[in-house]
Amino acid sequence: MKAAVYTVYGSPEVIQIQEVDKPTPKPNEVLINIKASSITRADTMMRQGKPKFGRLFMGLFKPKNTALGTGFSGVVEEVGNQITQFKIGDAVFGEKLFSNGTNAEYICVDQDGIIALKPDLLSHEQAAPICDGFLTSYSFLKDIAKLQFGQHILVNGASGSLGTAAIQLAKVLGATVTGVCSAKNTALVKALGADVVIDYGKTDFTKGQTRYDVVYDTVGTSSYKACKNVISDNGVFVTPVLSFETLIYSLFKPKKVKFSATGIRKRPDLKALLSELQILFEQEILQTHIDKTYKLEHLVEAHQYLETGRKVGNIVISQP
Repeated sequence: MKAAVYTVYGSPEVIQIQEVDKPTPKPNEVLINIKASSITRADTMMRQGKPKFGRLFMGLFKPKNTALGTGFSGVVEEVGNQITQFKIGDAVFGEKLFSNGTNAEYICVDQDGIIALKPDLLSHEQAAPICDGFLTSYSFLKDIAKLQFGQHILVNGASGSLGTAAIQLAKVLGATVTGVCSAKNTALVKALGADVVIDYGKTDFTKGQTRYDVVYDTVGTSSYKACKNVISDNGVFVTPVLSFETLIYSLFKPKKVKFSATGIRKRPDLKALLSELQILFEQEILQTHIDKTYKLEHLVEAHQYLETGRKVGNIVISQP
C-alpha cells in the first residue's frame, strides 16, 4: 500500500510516498480502507521538528515516528476475532495518534481507540478532520477551560481548523464568542456564529478594553503575557501550541495558563466527547469547513499550502 513517510526533519520536500506493507489487524483491531485523512499544523510542526525542545520526545536527531496524518475516515475492510463494535463494510471515522499515520491507504485501529461510526449525512472528506479540529477544541473548551453558559470566549485563529470548530462549539455551550482572524475571513467567522469578529490586521485584541473568561489561542501567535490584561480575574489562557513560555507559565500559573495535547488524554474521556460530537453532527448543528482537498500523491503540495498560513478551515487528503 501507499503511505506518507518522512525520515528527517525539514521542509515539505522531505515527505515521500512509499510502498509499505499493508497492515494486518490484531484480534482487537479493525483494518480500515482510508477514504479521506487530514493534515494539520501539528503535522507540519512534527515534520519540521519544532519547537526544537520537543525533539526530546519526537526524536533528537531524526523523527522516531516517521508517519504522517492523524484524522481519518474510511470503511472497515477486515476485523480481528475479538471485534464486537464494528463489522466489515462499516463507515467509520476517528483519530490515530503516535503510530502508523493516516496519510496512507490503510490503517489498523483498536476498537477501543478513538473511532466511531460515521454519520450518514457526512462525506468521508467532511468526517476525516473532525477529531483534529472539533475533538481537540471540544476537549479544550469543555474539559480544560471549563467554558460555562454566559461566559465570553475569544478565539485567536478563528478561521483555522481548531478555530472554526471552537466558534461553533462555544455557541453550543452557550458562550458569547469573539473571533480573531484576517479581514478576508471575517464573513465566514461571523457566519459560523461569532458574535464579534476582530480583524487582527487592524486591531490588536490584547490592547482592547473587553475582558474574556477564556482566551483560546489556536495558532500560537499570542501568549499569556500578551493577553493577561484582557483575561478576567477568574479567566484562563488555553492553547494546544506548545512553546517554552507557555510551558513555564503552565507550571507556575496552572490556574491561569493551560496547555494540553489532546492525544495524551485518557481514551474513555475522548471517546465520550466524540460520542457527543457524533450526535451534534447527526443533528446538523455542527459543520466541517474544508478549504482544499488533495490526493495522497500531492501531499507535499498540501504541506506547502498549509505553511503559507492562508488555510481556512481544514485541508483534506482524499483517496479513491
